Amino acid sequence: MKHSSEILFEQDVESLLKDIHLQYGYDFNGYARASVYRRIKRFLAHKHLNSLQELRAPLFADSFFFENFLQEVTVNVTEMFRDPSFFLSLRQHVLPILSTYPFIKIWDAGCSTGEELFSLAILLKEEGLLERTKIYATDINQKVLKQAKEGIFSAKHMPAYTAAYYAAGGKQEFSSYYTSNYGSVKFNSSLVKNVVFYPHNLATDSSFNEFHLILCRNVLIYFGRELQERVFNLFDESLVSLGYLGLGKKETLSMSGISGNYMAVDKNNRIYRKQN
Repeated sequence: MKHSSEILFEQDVESLLKDIHLQYGYDFNGYARASVYRRIKRFLAHKHLNSLQELRAPLFADSFFFENFLQEVTVNVTEMFRDPSFFLSLRQHVLPILSTYPFIKIWDAGCSTGEELFSLAILLKEEGLLERTKIYATDINQKVLKQAKEGIFSAKHMPAYTAAYYAAGGKQEFSSYYTSNYGSVKFNSSLVKNVVFYPHNLATDSSFNEFHLILCRNVLIYFGRELQERVFNLFDESLVSLGYLGLGKKETLSMSGISGNYMAVDKNNRIYRKQN
């Protein structure tokens, strides 16, 4: 049974989220509540705030402060070549099909700080497809989009990223894609010259183009069931016939209303193909 203070906190969070929707247009209704409550508590502790009431003033008066809040609550945990078998499968089963198209359009939905985006770009380059591919990299958070565009990551992650790259079938020296500088690395900007970065809210925004491949990995796990269904329908509307959808390891189409329209290309790696 929940303590009364916990119930009151959750009620205050719901009130806060409604006001955020009114002022900033961000709708958190579909987000899994346990995750939202936990992250708001962590944000309060990080900012040394004692209550939601103390949070309100800076949140609604300072857009920069709000961006920090949004970054914390919407979750931005990502890695390069995360789950290497996914990228290996993409290389072996999806890119050979896409290579028969004259022009390729890909949507990296919820791209966060760009680690997955650069992984995808490297994969496309090594398969000779990058020059004729346009990638739309979107996220609800404009701050992380800016980070993604810069392509600068901590050097301390490079050993793990290098191992994941080779496990994903990497064909070159991984270090040839970046330059090191004082504890960070900057990836070659040519990798994202055909990338369009812009904000998109999966909870409220609509389809904006047609794609041959959509990647949205490890985002839906933070959404409630109703919002997951909305996003699946959004992706279905945005995929061309015989287009591909790649999800995270813990995400699946199997319980969704659109599952009957998709075939699993690689069930273990959550890669699906639209059938018509």
